[in-house]
Parts: sequence; C-alpha cells; structure tokens
Amino acid sequence: MKTGIIIPCYNEEKRLNVDAFINFITTNEKYHLCFVNDGSKDNTLEVLESIQKNAPSSVSIVDIKKNSGKAAAVRYGSRYLFNRKDIDYIGFIDADLSTDFDDFKNLTETLHKNKELMLVYGSRGKGEGQIERNFMRCVFSKIVKSIVFFILGLPIEDTQCGAKVFRRNAIPVAYNNTFLTRWLFDVEIFLRLKKHFGSKEIMNKMYEQPLNRWVHVDDSKLGMKDAIQIPVKLLQIWVSYNVYSTFNVQENTPEIAPQVIVLQPENLPMAA
Repeated sequence: MKTGIIIPCYNEEKRLNVDAFINFITTNEKYHLCFVNDGSKDNTLEVLESIQKNAPSSVSIVDIKKNSGKAAAVRYGSRYLFNRKDIDYIGFIDADLSTDFDDFKNLTETLHKNKELMLVYGSRGKGEGQIERNFMRCVFSKIVKSIVFFILGLPIEDTQCGAKVFRRNAIPVAYNNTFLTRWLFDVEIFLRLKKHFGSKEIMNKMYEQPLNRWVHVDDSKLGMKDAIQIPVKLLQIWVSYNVYSTFNVQENTPEIAPQVIVLQPENLPMAA
C-alpha cells in the first residue's frame, strides 16, 4: 500500500513549510508526494526541487507552465499518479498544511481498513478538534454550504475541505473529465460519484471523517473576484450536471497522464 499526496502550488515560495514536508516524506516510506506547480511566477519551482532532492524516489513534481487553477492542478496530479503502478491511494491536501499530515494519515487509514469505501474526506464541521477560521469566512462558507447541499442532495457536511483520499479505482470516475470551475471541483467530484453509483449506493462508498486540526491561513489564492462568482459557478454546475447531464465516464479508462512536464529522478518511469 502506497499513498500519493497531491499538493497544488501557486506562488507558494514564501508559504511552503519546507522542513515539514521533508520531515514527513523522509520518515513515511509508504507515501509519495506529488507537487503540482501551477504556473507559479515566483521561485516555487526551485523550492519544490529542494524538497525533492531530500527524497528523490518519494517526491515528484508536475510543472504546469500556465496557471490553470486548483481544479486543473489536482486533476493533473491525479492523472499522473494514476499512471504509476506503485500507488494504491491518491489524495490531496493544501500547500499551506491547513490540514496536517496526521489528519491525512488518519483519512488514509480509514480508507485502508474499509474495503467498501472509495473516498474518505475530511470535515471541519464535525468533531471537537482544533478548527480555526475567521468570522467572515465562516459566514460565507455557511451560505455556500447551503447552496451546495441543495445542488448535491446528499448529507455531506463539508464538501470543500482540502483533504481527501481516493481508492485508485475511483480516479477515472472523479477525474477523467475536465472540471467546469477552477475552485469548486470538489462539488463536481461528488456529483460525478453520485451520478455514476447512484444516490443511495454512493453514501455507502464515502465517509466523512472529522479533522482533529484545521487552521485557515491568510493570503488565500481565492480572491474577491473568484468569491463573488461562486453562486454563479454553482448554478452553472447544477445546470450542467442535472439539466444537461453532460458528464460521462468510461469504467475501463486507459492509463491517464498529463501533457505537462514531470520533474523526477531518471530512474523513475516518466508519464506520457
């Protein structure tokens, strides 16, 4: 069992906790870090390369030359990891480590123990852990949550938590198609799983697990312009998935690989 963790990065040069990433990957041999540099304009790529040098066989870098948004970055990372035969589980966390590695390992362990599950995702609204977020962000999140609940029609507490881990065979369902939005791809993932497995069956294949710690870090990449567009984008998602039903997936999806540069040691297999 090896778990690949995708970390989407955009202008993270000054925010990346290099020591934390190095300490984790050099002491956890069952994990593989896949950093996706999403067209950063600063020295993020150089920082990622410095992390890779400390554990060259356990760190890969997917370098996207043009900024495409978090949705595309996570999708590229998932497609790359799916193309590796040594990865059993594929998940993602935020570059600022607002969800820490201990919580992510707990999510992975839950998925590993329950063979019926295809997805385990963190929840910031459950449990009694250390959950810190500013007041306005909290109010805005509750409004968005109400809209999302209407769109999904599923009893999910927190769709937008940036910590999720998938069983390998769920990747073609969740990531085969491009996403409609740059930031609300989590909602699209749940809709894809729902449409593929059905409303009743999908809740038996997913588990929402309370986080012990989550801290909002300032300097979010979600700007005001993006935030005010969220209701419109959610409406777009609802129309596309529920009215036009444009989403489709092939169960036997062939090997998937991103058309981007992958920086990794020469002894590892390159993605096509």
